Amino acid sequence: MKKILFILFFYLFLPVSALWAQNGKTAITEKDYQNKEVEMADQFRADGKIYVVLAVILTVLGGMFAYLFLMDKKIKTLEKMLDK
Repeated sequence: MKKILFILFFYLFLPVSALWAQNGKTAITEKDYQNKEVEMADQFRADGKIYVVLAVILTVLGGMFAYLFLMDKKIKTLEKMLDK
């Protein structure tokens, strides 16, 4: 029963909380459309930290793919055991 209430709560609450997050809107000016630079990326590139960010992203994605691959292998062995 607790599990059902927990799931029901999050199905009802999460869409409402997403709407609350969009209350603080700012006006877009002509200067925003003319901005062609990304200051954060330029600073990361200048400091050499962009490679750290890239390494972290690739490590996380690699870990996720490895986990999915290992889970697939385990599921296949279980399916073979059930078919016998």
